[in-house]
Amino acid sequence: MDIHEYQAKEILTKYGVKIAEGGLAYSPDESVQRAREIDGNVWVVKAQIHSGARGKAGGIKICNTHDEVKAAAEELLGKYLITHQTGPMGKICSRVYVEAGTQIAKEIYLCFLIDRSSERVVMIGSARGGMEIEELAETDPDAIKKVYIEPSVGLLDFQAREMAFALGLEASQLTHAVKTIKGCYRALRDLDANMLEINPLVVTASGELIALDAKMSFDDNALFRRHEVAELRDKTQGDPREMAAGDQGLSYIGLDGDIGCVINGAGLAMATMDMIQLAGGEPANFLDVGGGASAERTEKAFRLVLADKGVKAILVNIFAGINRCDWIAEGVVHAVNNIGIKVPLVVRLSGTNVEEGQRIIAESGLPIITAKTLAEAADKVVQARNEVIAKECKGM
Repeated sequence: MDIHEYQAKEILTKYGVKIAEGGLAYSPDESVQRAREIDGNVWVVKAQIHSGARGKAGGIKICNTHDEVKAAAEELLGKYLITHQTGPMGKICSRVYVEAGTQIAKEIYLCFLIDRSSERVVMIGSARGGMEIEELAETDPDAIKKVYIEPSVGLLDFQAREMAFALGLEASQLTHAVKTIKGCYRALRDLDANMLEINPLVVTASGELIALDAKMSFDDNALFRRHEVAELRDKTQGDPREMAAGDQGLSYIGLDGDIGCVINGAGLAMATMDMIQLAGGEPANFLDVGGGASAERTEKAFRLVLADKGVKAILVNIFAGINRCDWIAEGVVHAVNNIGIKVPLVVRLSGTNVEEGQRIIAESGLPIITAKTLAEAADKVVQARNEVIAKECKGM
């Protein structure tokens, strides 16, 4: 789960990280009021969306008057910003953050990530902040410093000092740098975050360290014990299909293809999507209905898949272990009868009570295409999708 910049900054201040003075606004008039509350004569109006590279998309405006603040807010609010991270649809800006202008002497990069390959937290820093870290990794990998942190021990002072020196900070800034770096690590650890990125972390003209931007992502599986974090979710920034799936307890990820998938088990879902691609198709989603795929849950899964108007065909692939194929078959028949599915449906069942499940589908009288193997199911669903596309082209 991602959160907005202003939310990440509110968290970081509780851990001793210094930020510039700022305030949230939902309208142009509120933006002007926030600017009036902030000392100075330069303000930055920032679009609050879950994406990096907002500046390149026109999502960050530097303003010298209250009229400019109002104009910037009017331009950003309600606008869909498109970056390389949002996809072609972009993400809507429904709020802006008005922040005091900062005199920047130096921009640096600081990030903490969960590194699953080493089973440790990795701290990443660079003295060249303010640019995309991926771009820097390609053009100048030596400019990036990595420090691995053992979770059972935590971030040690000497590691924080090591990173501070790697960032090119002066000895007079060392105490504040260590406090900032350790505060970021504690925020990541205490709140079950997957990622915490400050880009840029700036040194001001007066020598202070300020987090000028901040991004945090959290482990969805830990939100049940982090209610204060779960409440920060902004559903307008997510895929509406994924938001709806989460509300119904289904694991769903929207993709760009046109073959809908209803599968039990994450591993089987991944294998099924691979087989669809090998057969020449593109999956429209990842959807794991879980081990207890009741008739009601199966119907919810079908409705979720069909909410994507680009779906041309659906593949149901179930391996029944704890579950039973006859229960799944009854759920599929029930869902088809209730929903009235208009696209081709391919069903492949395997495992417990598979013969009974196949019999239920065969005797249902519904136009369901069956398959015995995953490869056969993938071939049939791709063929069915191609036939739908051919008919649509003839009808044009």
